[in-house]
This record gives sequence, C-alpha cells and structure tokens, in this order.
Amino acid sequence: MNSIETSIQDAAATECGNGDCPACGYSSLEIFYRVEGVPTNSCILLSSADEARNYPTGDVELSFCSGCGFVFNSAFDMSLTEYSGRYEETQAYSNTFNRFHLALAERLIKRHELYGKNILEIGCGKGEFLTLLAELGNNWGVGIDPGVDVRRIEGPAAERLTFIADLYSEAYGAHPVDFLACKMTLEHIAEPAEFVSTVRRGLGGQTGARVFFQVPETLRILSECAFEDIYYEHCAYFSPGSLGRLFRRAGFDVTDIAIEYADQYLTLEACPRPDDALPSAPLPIEDDLDVLRHSVATFPNRVCEKLTYWRAIISETIADDKSIVLWGSGSKAVSFLTTLGVGDMIEYVTDINPNRHNHFMPVTGQRIIPPTELPQIDPGLVICMNRIYETEIGEELSRMGLSPRILSL
Repeated sequence: MNSIETSIQDAAATECGNGDCPACGYSSLEIFYRVEGVPTNSCILLSSADEARNYPTGDVELSFCSGCGFVFNSAFDMSLTEYSGRYEETQAYSNTFNRFHLALAERLIKRHELYGKNILEIGCGKGEFLTLLAELGNNWGVGIDPGVDVRRIEGPAAERLTFIADLYSEAYGAHPVDFLACKMTLEHIAEPAEFVSTVRRGLGGQTGARVFFQVPETLRILSECAFEDIYYEHCAYFSPGSLGRLFRRAGFDVTDIAIEYADQYLTLEACPRPDDALPSAPLPIEDDLDVLRHSVATFPNRVCEKLTYWRAIISETIADDKSIVLWGSGSKAVSFLTTLGVGDMIEYVTDINPNRHNHFMPVTGQRIIPPTELPQIDPGLVICMNRIYETEIGEELSRMGLSPRILSL
C-alpha cells in the first residue's frame, strides 16, 4: 500500500474533524479522505518546467457533515490559491460543451423570460455564458471575476456588458438584478453559508430576481470514486440536499434542483424569500442524506481499488513500450497525475485550448502540447480526462490518422 492509500485509510479512521460545518454550523464531522502535497492551483498558466515543478502544494482532507450532507476540505487555506489573469479554465473550445452551454442559456432565457433584462454573473470566468445570455435575450449584463479578460469579450452584445475584475462582495448588490447567475464558483468558496448569505443581502428587496447556481455534483463523485474531481481549488462539494438546505438557510426559496451534463453538474434555481415569509418545503431530490452517509462510509476502500486499477493500466501500457497521452490539461489531469503519483510515468499532456499550449503542468512539469504534435508521438493510449468528450476526442484523433486505445475517466 503506497502513501496515498495509507493516508486514505488513516482518514477513514478519523471519526471527527475539528470545528463546525461551514454550511450549517453543525459540529459532528467525519474526515474520510486525505491526499497530501497536491498543487494549490490546477489552472494557472505556468511558463517553465522549473516554475511548475516548484509550485506550492497543500493538502486535501475531505470532511463530511452528517447534519446537512456538506463535504469540504477542512485543510483548505485560501491564501495558497490564486485567481487572476493567469487562471485559464474555459471549456469554450469544445463543441460538446458549447452545445450544452447554448442549450442552457436558451432554456433559462425562455423559463425566466429574460428579454431586455439586467443580468449579474458572479464568477463569470472569461465571460462566455454572460455574453450568450446578453446576445440571445437582448439583455444587459455585469460580470464579476478576478480572472476576466475583457480583450476576449467579442460579439454584438459586448457594448451591453460590463466586467469587473474582482471578487464578489455585497457592494455589487447595488446593481439592479433581474437574474443572477453563478456557475462553477461556489465550489471554490470555503465559507459557503457566509457567501450565499452575502448574495442574499446584496439582492435586498429585489425579491422578483431569479437566481441560478451550478456546481459539480458530489453524489456522482462519491459513487464513482471520481478522485480526479477532488483537487485543491474545489474546497466545497454539494449534493442536491446539501445545496438546497444551504440556500433555504440563507433566505432563498428553492424552486428547482437538477442534475445534468452526464450527471456531472448540479444546478439550482431560487428566488429571494421575503423577510416575513416562511421557508419553502424541500424538493424530493433533496432527500439524500442516507445515500451520502453510505457513500462516505464506503468511499475509502472503493477509491483505493480505483487507484490500483489506473496504476495497473499505466504500468501495463509502459511495459508494452507504448506512449501515454492525457487529453485535457485542467484540474482533472492535475489530480489524476498527482493523486496517482504517476507524474514521472506519463510524459505527454495535450489540450485543445490554445491558451494553455506550451505552458506546464503544476508539480509534475509536463509541457502542454497542442494536439497537432500527436502524430509525431503516435500514442498507444489516450486517456480522456472527461468521458463526455470521448467522442469528440476520438473524431479528432481519427482526423489525424491515429487509432490509439482510448480510455476515459
């Protein structure tokens, strides 16, 4: 058993974590998964192999709150993370993702009649989703994100958009808001109850506003032992129940919770609850505490089996003198390499995002190569970092005249 499996087993033996749950304040916490020495950022653009190999590390120590179902990294230190112009997280170079994004924007515009409205997006990234909402519904928008790059904002709606390179605070609630979106951001927030309450206070008396949040779906991560989806920036992990309970405590009425994008994303829609109103009843999908408790209890043994499986695949491929390429250089790849401890065994990482080309993977140091270099490598195995892109990746490999074995996480 290597050091990672030992850490997981040690974590499983820890009955209670320290402190209170940052989602509900409950104090009965159980540590069930621990990985030490992981990069504290997965999407930062690093310009040299030396910088990458010496990148700061921290620990992941997943704790489970049996009161509300929230899972979080109790070893997280916000001061070790960086969100800036160097943060390159966009998925907008994938046709598969863009189809999903377009359909999501069209659905929200139709459902909430977002035509000529004021939209605020917290954690807008590179602005693609806010731009879609503005273009499709002739809306006005404000996007807030410390890593936004206005030079990349294009299209006919650009003049109706304002971008603020900052973290969200209650001060930005002064903007008139008909619709507030926050996608793939809450999982980066170490104090989610405080954050969601801040969002509610920012909306003030705008009880007609509609709120949309999207986060990774934790039931899938736990049931599939998706260790690649556990990394330092993601300090908060939500199930339908823990997310719904969080928003009701913060003063929202939850109107819809759904699981989509091949069960990878959890979405929530809500509206600010008037101060004198009683909370709405939970939705049926929120009844998940028993499932969570079972998944947490069995996670340590199951994840060790999955790590053993992937190490065997990698070792067998190398023994056959075949090259391995990871397709996708973002957070999943970083977690795959560092959690498995195979950074020295896998030489190649590629990505379709040209902004990531010729930068380097944190800690393990691989240069991120453009897919056009793959014919010279002629890989024997391509590991897709996200199974939803396997068809798209397979088609691209075929266009290059390559036919490697393809496996997906």
